[in-house]
Amino acid sequence: MFLKTPLVLAKTIGFKLALWYSGFFVFSASLLFVLASIFLSQALQRDDHKAITNQLQEFAGEYEKGGPSEVMAKVRNEFEESKKFRKRSHFFYRFASPDNNTTRIFFPRQWDEFDLGKLEDIDPDKKTWIIVPPKSDEDDYSLELTSLRLSDGSWLQVGMSTESRQRVLSRFLESFMYVAVFLLLAVFFSGYFLSRRTLRPIRDLIQTVQTIEKGKMDARVPQTRTDDELGELTRLFNGMLMRIETLIEGMKGALDDVAHELRTPMTRMHNIAETALRSGSGREQYKEALETFLEESDRILKMLNTLMDISEAETGVMPINLEEFRIKELIDPVVEVYSFIAEEKELSIRVDMDEDLVVKADFNRISQVLANLLDNAIKYTPAKGLSILVQAGISESAAVISVTDQGQGIAEKEMPKIWDRLYRGAKNPGDTSKGLGLGLSQVKAILQAHNGRVEVVSKPGKGTTFRIYLPQ
Repeated sequence: MFLKTPLVLAKTIGFKLALWYSGFFVFSASLLFVLASIFLSQALQRDDHKAITNQLQEFAGEYEKGGPSEVMAKVRNEFEESKKFRKRSHFFYRFASPDNNTTRIFFPRQWDEFDLGKLEDIDPDKKTWIIVPPKSDEDDYSLELTSLRLSDGSWLQVGMSTESRQRVLSRFLESFMYVAVFLLLAVFFSGYFLSRRTLRPIRDLIQTVQTIEKGKMDARVPQTRTDDELGELTRLFNGMLMRIETLIEGMKGALDDVAHELRTPMTRMHNIAETALRSGSGREQYKEALETFLEESDRILKMLNTLMDISEAETGVMPINLEEFRIKELIDPVVEVYSFIAEEKELSIRVDMDEDLVVKADFNRISQVLANLLDNAIKYTPAKGLSILVQAGISESAAVISVTDQGQGIAEKEMPKIWDRLYRGAKNPGDTSKGLGLGLSQVKAILQAHNGRVEVVSKPGKGTTFRIYLPQ
């Protein structure tokens, strides 16, 4: 159990990202340190070489003026000043004969750590800068010097130990290591914090999925305030969950409605069959029973298909075949079919439309919408000699098709209910039709699938107008 949390933590993306950040920082810091060390070393070396060259020129001038004694006095003054102010970077001085044999080295005890005997083996004419290594392998510094031939042919060499330079570089390395360790820890923890903060939508998504697996379909991922890719993922995921929940709720509602509505026709079919079998009647009675069976089964099948269409439309999965067509091509065939039904009730259908109006929609689905509205208009217009008006035009940048009847109208308290599935309003006197109560639900669902809408205006006793809006 003690190791469980660290092991789980090590498997997280945030921890891995923090390690990647730290690794990249170590690589970058190491590269920066190498470059800085090179630049610093070169800068220190240039300063040392400049100081040595200036000292060499100065002492060569003194030699030309006053000879070795003048140089000796100046060297002593330099040495005393170095001791007084505790300067560790005092200069090395050597005089040599024209053939490079040492004639004098000032204060040789100060340079015992270097093998000065090798200077006689190195020709000053061939090397601008001469490096004398230390006697001990443990020392990592050396003696650097340069040479100048004097007017009498002898050599003057001035140099300086690189110990001070190496000390500066060592301190630079130590300081860098301390700062690097601190920055590495800061980078790791800040990287881990930022990665966890960045990946919070992913963790919220995982928790939401786990909650949904427990049966809570209303769970949603907390919405972030950012407009980045993860914020977009959160919005899309929540939208998908909403559609799935709507689909499931629609399926539950459809199943509940089907279960409720099937009870009556199934009971009726069972009673018809049972009565026909018990009566022992002849062929005509059996034929009549089968015809009733067929009628009821057709009604049930139509109800199931309509409910499925409504559920598909409400959940956004209804297939919509968008195509452009003139509104006249839609209205004329539907009106022609329902004109025969209207004539049976001695009603008329009038059409007022912009024949050049073009819409983009699913031709069959919108024909089904218009058919449902005309069917209701005929059904709820009982008086003879009245008319039904179908109009089509443009309003509010949308194609509008309206169906107006002169029937009994819809009571105000029934207005919100007419869109419910399987809701049946009050029938007209003498109306024996068996409606399913799905027509207006289907109309609303199909228009939603087209990103359109339907409106109704009704006055009891004066008639009703349904308007459908299709986006242009």
